[in-house]
Amino acid sequence: MHRAIKKQPKAVLIIVFLSALVACGDTIVEQAAIGGVGGLGASAILDGNLAAGAAVGAAGNVAYCQAFPDRCS
Repeated sequence: MHRAIKKQPKAVLIIVFLSALVACGDTIVEQAAIGGVGGLGASAILDGNLAAGAAVGAAGNVAYCQAFPDRCS
């Protein structure tokens, strides 16, 4: 439990960082790449699985941009 509390500030910074990345990329490939890099970075900071973080980040950013194309540029 102490470890989770210690990582809390990092998680907040990651959320702020990733929210700046959302809606970037004009094509699906760009959206996946940007989301993947964001997820990879988040996983690295939180000592998680890098491949899973990249996959989740890529899928999340593509899903967001496809659901809200007016917010994606």
